[in-house]
Amino acid sequence: MVARASRMTPPMEYVRLYDEAAGLDGVIAIHSTARGPAAGGCRFWTYPDESAAMSDAVRLAEGMSYKNAMAELPFGGGKAVLRRPASAFDRAALFEAFGEAVERLEGRYVTAEDVGTSVADMEAVARHTSHVAGRTALPGRAGGDPSPWTALGVFEAIRAAVAFQSGSALSSMTVSVLGIGNVGAHLCDMLAEAGAELVVADIDPARCARMAERHGARVVAVHEIAATPADIFAPCALGGVLDAATIGALSARLVCGAANNQLASEDMAGLLLERGVTYVPDYVANAGGIINVAAEYLHESADDVHQRVVKIGPRVAAVLDEAAREKLAPSVVADRTAERLMQEPVSEPA
Repeated sequence: MVARASRMTPPMEYVRLYDEAAGLDGVIAIHSTARGPAAGGCRFWTYPDESAAMSDAVRLAEGMSYKNAMAELPFGGGKAVLRRPASAFDRAALFEAFGEAVERLEGRYVTAEDVGTSVADMEAVARHTSHVAGRTALPGRAGGDPSPWTALGVFEAIRAAVAFQSGSALSSMTVSVLGIGNVGAHLCDMLAEAGAELVVADIDPARCARMAERHGARVVAVHEIAATPADIFAPCALGGVLDAATIGALSARLVCGAANNQLASEDMAGLLLERGVTYVPDYVANAGGIINVAAEYLHESADDVHQRVVKIGPRVAAVLDEAAREKLAPSVVADRTAERLMQEPVSEPA
């Protein structure tokens, strides 16, 4: 098996978050500030215990360092992970308390939306800190929900990968999409507009029903979607989906989606390569959201965001080309490139 190279692992800094009155319980993980402040969204999710939340924060923060470097943004990597209270809580109070915690870091960490959080939540955070993005967009400025930008980046990545792999058009392809929340639904809209056939799965049946009605998507169970015949598999839910069982059942020859940390373990990159499956590294494809967050924080425009997000396609093509020439897993090439960028002087994003 062709193993994936081990990543750089600078010391991780953890900031424990706890405010019983506000219902706040979580952690901010800071992986790297080599390129600038650690930037990464705030995930709000049901975790069984503190250890599970911490493990998720560690993986996500590391991924943000690589994602921000690969997108050539002047930011390092960090992530906030908050545990959703089991009983009734005041959502605004919880996120205001989180904002106070972010402010105490004095700009070393910049937060924004992630799974389970919204523009309204970021507005609550912003009552106590300026180190937040993903807020309501001002006229002519970047901002707002980053999900459409994430979806656009993944769509451009899929187009580039299809062109590299076969030269075919998306209109001749079937794409299976796992997870049709905010990002997955936007991606389905773009794929359908390009003429692709859709197969969808989600833990929420209502989401699947809407996609079936809107685009004629075929609905399958979550546990069936990897084996369902398709040309492209787009994981857009939570991470870790690409394990040995999923890869063994996989019908598609191309994997490109919006989920973070899609590989269940490092050696899954080699298993995909052995099976002849082209895998677009998740953090290369799904950088559209953080590009929007960065532009908002830097007081730039939506046009600036669009110009950078459409560069994801050529970036994917370059990674796949280098991987093919060197007979390496694309994730190895992407990691190597990102690590080089982490060591270089940072210029303003172009």
